[in-house]
Amino acid sequence: KQHSNFLPSSIMSMNFSSSKQFVKPPQRGIFPLDHDSECRPQMQVYLECLKDSKQQHHKCRDFSKEYLQCRMDRELMAKEDLNKMGFSSEARVQSAEEYDKSKEREGYIAGKHIERKTKW
Repeated sequence: KQHSNFLPSSIMSMNFSSSKQFVKPPQRGIFPLDHDSECRPQMQVYLECLKDSKQQHHKCRDFSKEYLQCRMDRELMAKEDLNKMGFSSEARVQSAEEYDKSKEREGYIAGKHIERKTKW
C-alpha cells in the first residue's frame, strides 16, 4: 500500500521549495501584543474608566493617551504624533450628550419608513 493515500490533498500539493520568502510588515494600526504586560497598568486604568463612564470614551481621553504613549515608548507600536491621533486640544470633546433612545421608546424602528422593496 502507498501511504500517500492517507495524506490530505492540501499537504500533498504544498510547495516546500527553498526559495526565499519575503515577509511584509504589518499594516498600519496592527501592532504586537503586550506579552510582557509592560503597559497593563495603563490599560487597566483606561478600561476601568470606560466601565465607570458607561463606555463614554471621551471622558477617558487622558488615560487612553497614557496607554498609547506607553506602547510607543516600549516599541509595541509605531511612534505617532498623538495630536494627529485625535489628542490635540482642538479634538477634545467639549460637551457630549448621551443619546436617550426616546425615538425607540416611542416605537421607532430604523429602516421601517423605507417603502421600496429590496432585490434581496
